[in-house]
Amino acid sequence: MQITCHLPRQHLSPLFLSAFPLYLAHHSTAVPHKTHFTMDEQGEQKGPSVSKILAVVAFLPVGGTLLLLSGLTFVGSLIGLAVATPLFIIFSPVLVPAAIGIGLAVTGILSSGAFGMTALSSLSWFLNYIRQVTAGLPEYLQNLSDKLGHKTKEMGHEMQSQAHEGWAKPSKRALAGL
Repeated sequence: MQITCHLPRQHLSPLFLSAFPLYLAHHSTAVPHKTHFTMDEQGEQKGPSVSKILAVVAFLPVGGTLLLLSGLTFVGSLIGLAVATPLFIIFSPVLVPAAIGIGLAVTGILSSGAFGMTALSSLSWFLNYIRQVTAGLPEYLQNLSDKLGHKTKEMGHEMQSQAHEGWAKPSKRALAGL
């Protein structure tokens, strides 16, 4: 069995939640809005939890203060712009070329930095590539020296055998034309 009770509640938009105290002060005659809270069999109310209510109550002053500060900052910016606009118009023959020059200088500095970073990354890639290629170089040189040593011993044995037999028999290389 569920019991439904209708409680009047003032309508609050989530956008105006941070300005809750100001909203209540100026709109105390707001149109009532019916919110449905259901109650279970034990008579406990199902609705927003206590932690959610406390979070809203705790953050209302913080949100209101931040909204006030953002409004003051906006008004200050508008006043500063209103004061500075005539100065910009009066000094525009000097300021416009200066702004163009500063813009070109900043563009040059940023592009030189980008070119430098590109050069450094290319150099880093090249050095890593050389390290990878030369990582197998000692093994390759060892294999090459082993092969050369083996061939040298082979040639030395062949020359010894030819020296013992004499030059009567032509060697395999002589027959091959070498």
